[in-house]
Amino acid sequence: MASDLEIARMAMPAPIEEIAWKLGMGVEELLPFGRHIAKIAWPAISSRGGGSRGSLILVTSVHPTPFGEGKTVTTIGLNQGLNRLGKRATCVIREPSMGPVFGIKGGAAGGGNSQVLPMEEINLLFTGDIPSVTAAHNLCSALLDNHMHYGNELRVDPNRLFWPRVTDMNDRSLRNLAIGLGGVNNGVTREDRFDITAASEVMAILALASDYSDLRLRLGEIVVAQNEEGDPIKAEDIGAAGGMALILRNAFLPNLVQTLEGDPAFVHAGPFANIAHGNSSIIADRLALSAADYVVTEAGFGADMGAEKALHIKTPTSGIAPDCIVLNVTIRAMKLHGGAYSSGGGRRPDPAEVAAEDAEGARRGAASNLARHIQNMTRFGPPVVVSINRFDSDHESEIEAVVQEARAAGAREIVLFEGYQHGGAGGGALADAVVRAVQDHMAAGRPFEPLVDASHTVLEKTLRIATQMYGAASIDLSPRAEHDLQRLQRWGYDNLPVCMAKTQYSFSHEATQLGAPSGFNLPIGEYRLNAGAGFVVAICGSMMTMPGLPRRPAALDMDMDEDGELTGVFS
Repeated sequence: MASDLEIARMAMPAPIEEIAWKLGMGVEELLPFGRHIAKIAWPAISSRGGGSRGSLILVTSVHPTPFGEGKTVTTIGLNQGLNRLGKRATCVIREPSMGPVFGIKGGAAGGGNSQVLPMEEINLLFTGDIPSVTAAHNLCSALLDNHMHYGNELRVDPNRLFWPRVTDMNDRSLRNLAIGLGGVNNGVTREDRFDITAASEVMAILALASDYSDLRLRLGEIVVAQNEEGDPIKAEDIGAAGGMALILRNAFLPNLVQTLEGDPAFVHAGPFANIAHGNSSIIADRLALSAADYVVTEAGFGADMGAEKALHIKTPTSGIAPDCIVLNVTIRAMKLHGGAYSSGGGRRPDPAEVAAEDAEGARRGAASNLARHIQNMTRFGPPVVVSINRFDSDHESEIEAVVQEARAAGAREIVLFEGYQHGGAGGGALADAVVRAVQDHMAAGRPFEPLVDASHTVLEKTLRIATQMYGAASIDLSPRAEHDLQRLQRWGYDNLPVCMAKTQYSFSHEATQLGAPSGFNLPIGEYRLNAGAGFVVAICGSMMTMPGLPRRPAALDMDMDEDGELTGVFS
């Protein structure tokens, strides 16, 4: 089979005007970026607020492994499959960050015959949304330091600054640093840190804001520091919110592209699910739901990460709960969680081990890891359809073992997905299952049932997620986390949702704990207030908000030829 890049280059994408027409949008509603990308103009978005809406399908996954589980492939392939059934469907996925693209992931536009186009542009800066988030965030950083340099009228405590700087690249050297070392004319000397842009509160605000007014209001509510009396200092107080909003004016508009099969697809916002809330934008979802009967959206990493945050942060903010949850799984991931590989969870196993038939290993993994994910998701109300993303190395006995365990755990249906190999045709079985599940769910009218609500405190929410989603026995708060909680209570933020920053590789805070660990105590190192985004981030274990590059970054295999064409692979 050809590589992802070769398949993308062989495609003949339609003009973006034709793709928009499939959603009932005219050329006057588009802001084109070349022939195959467009933003949707604000008047077109604001005029589509009322009326009926389509059904929302949330795609999530088991814990990711060193292989990658193909969640974005499943999202795109399901979209293509639904359109092949004659449904008006689209998907909404997140924008790729340069950190993973040049680090370990290599690309985030799907793969094989389930991709969005133009793949190279989407993976490389796209329409400039993420650079805009970086610029808006760092404008606030610069204005904060500038305020302290010129008199500090607000009496900002230089030892209580909460606002870091950001960059869209994995760079471990920027995790902790000192700035302002050039004397009195070059800023206040202090410690600082960089986060990756995907972890920025500005990125979260971009994804959660409902309109321009809400965007502007949320930016002003960002708490950047405290004053010498212990009161919060906000971005509005230092005059940063207006300029930040201007920088984000175009980034706030959703991006329209297409699949390999010419189906509409939106790509907008890019928060990570391990250190942020991990979901595409509310405004893109609402736009898609106003124009399509079925909208497939994707939550980052495993169901305990992106899906949990979709259901506890995004859904209450948007008021739109999913009508079906698709849980993506691979046989090789279940074998990993079932202890079939000598390498454990730290690195890719030997290809011979992956290819070796081990039905019992797959069963053990499914009976632990997959089963807990299914049980976690079913308790929220929507039906759960398990999609087995099939690979050539899978054996029938292994597939059957996973199917049996998924059925026993409460999955509504279990289907084989072959979208990588066959595009929409390979997503047909999943599309059929999703349509049935949505129709039955709508007829039954089962309510959405979150684990936490607005009445719970930050501590109660943390404890419920840790014990009821992760399997922890309890949580351990560091002295810093206890101090952070006291400050949240004093400032009136103690009932905000909680965004757990935790390893994506395990239910626990330890990446090597595979399967379904339980009975552990989850350490909480600190709480970070994201008042503008409307949640509190709980830093679990040793989780960092600035990733590092792997030993061999994907960037080392990428280059450009004399015609400006990319060489190397996105995979």
